[in-house]
Amino acid sequence: MKRKTRSFQRKLLGFFLFFTAVIFAVLWLLQTVFLQRFYNGMVIRNTVKAAEKIASKSDTSEITDYIDELSRDNSVLVFVTDTEGNILYSADEYKKGHLIRGGEMNGAKADPREERGHYRELPDSYDVFLSELVESGNDSAEWQTDDMYIYGRYISFFGCEDDAVLYIGTTLNAVGSTARIIRIQLIWVTLLSVVIGAVLAWFMSRSFSKPVAQLTEKAHRLGGNDGSTDLREGFCSELDELNSALDSTAEKLKKSQEFQNELLANVSHDLRTPLTMIKGYAEMIRDISRTDEKQCAEDVAVIVEETDRLTALVNEILEYSELQMTDAELAMSDVDLSETVRTVADSFGKLYSKEGYTFELHIAEGVRISGNASRLQRAVYNLMDNAVRHAGADKWTGVTLRTGDGKAVIEISDHGEGIPAEELGRIWDKYYTKRQRHGMGVSGLGLAIVKQTVTLHRGRCEAVSEPGSGSTFRIILNCE
Repeated sequence: MKRKTRSFQRKLLGFFLFFTAVIFAVLWLLQTVFLQRFYNGMVIRNTVKAAEKIASKSDTSEITDYIDELSRDNSVLVFVTDTEGNILYSADEYKKGHLIRGGEMNGAKADPREERGHYRELPDSYDVFLSELVESGNDSAEWQTDDMYIYGRYISFFGCEDDAVLYIGTTLNAVGSTARIIRIQLIWVTLLSVVIGAVLAWFMSRSFSKPVAQLTEKAHRLGGNDGSTDLREGFCSELDELNSALDSTAEKLKKSQEFQNELLANVSHDLRTPLTMIKGYAEMIRDISRTDEKQCAEDVAVIVEETDRLTALVNEILEYSELQMTDAELAMSDVDLSETVRTVADSFGKLYSKEGYTFELHIAEGVRISGNASRLQRAVYNLMDNAVRHAGADKWTGVTLRTGDGKAVIEISDHGEGIPAEELGRIWDKYYTKRQRHGMGVSGLGLAIVKQTVTLHRGRCEAVSEPGSGSTFRIILNCE
């Protein structure tokens, strides 16, 4: 099979590789091009914060220890001088600073340990810095060269009556060699990561594309006899839902195909019989009885009867097909079930009472349910039609509507020949009645339509019968 250049796996692999390339491009920019800027900005911010901390504690007796700690932690050079540029204290990241003036400050004897030290001299640029501070007008100044950043301000230094000058300097651009080392490391890291990322991306894209390919194959097989394709669920919820939707579609297609096959196998004969009779009697009228008025009328009556039978057969097939293949729920509304049952019973009474049929009605009033009125009326009609067709010699049919335990129960009874016990479980199957009960119905779909309608109303159907004593068919529905 030729591989598609725009397949899901290849596109997913391409996206993974593109994502990896973008991540490493950003990493290279941050670690090489912008590293020095980030470093300088961070060092300057830390230097200013250190100056503010020193200024906040400069008039306390622990100020010298605090300066030593900050200089070590932030790698800065600190000088405290008077306004004339004489050093009062100094410190750097390598050693502590020392008091000068012969080991004394304002008449106080300095620590002898301090006298044994040596001093760090002021940088050459200190005079320039001091003039910048004097001219700043806001008691602070900063000065930056290519390699140094200097920040200073006036402070009150412990033991000094006049204002002192705080000078803090730090080195910039100290990451040049570090950046080169990082750049070399990034080359190796990038090469290894791209290789590892490509391998992982290939396996991940294959893992993602495999269930998609299986679902595609499953979709292609939906119309065939073998629509089963194993799919391991749990990979992701969206694919699981798609798989469930395909299973549901496959089941519906299977039912549709079975229905079509059954329609061709079982209904073709039913359609052929009335069509044959219609054609035969029409030919008789044309060739034989067209001059005999009485015989012609009888032949026409047969044609009309067979046409009605054919029409009823087609209508039942279409109705059952609609019920069987619908995906949506029926449009439900408030239904007066008492009125629906009574209307159907009265219609049969008017139609069959002149033929000696008796209809005994026990219909409870005010029974209301949520349902589809036209579908329920059709279901009751089919049960009534079934009872009349199988009524016994007394031509009696009973119609009952009662309620109890939150249920509405419709019962249609007859005194006919009854149904054997082994057939009761199958009477609701489509076409079964037509084949087994000697053509007493129209198409064998009447009871199947009833069951399908009741199922859509979330109810159930029942039938009890005793051979020779008649049958009772029940529809049980939920009341409001």
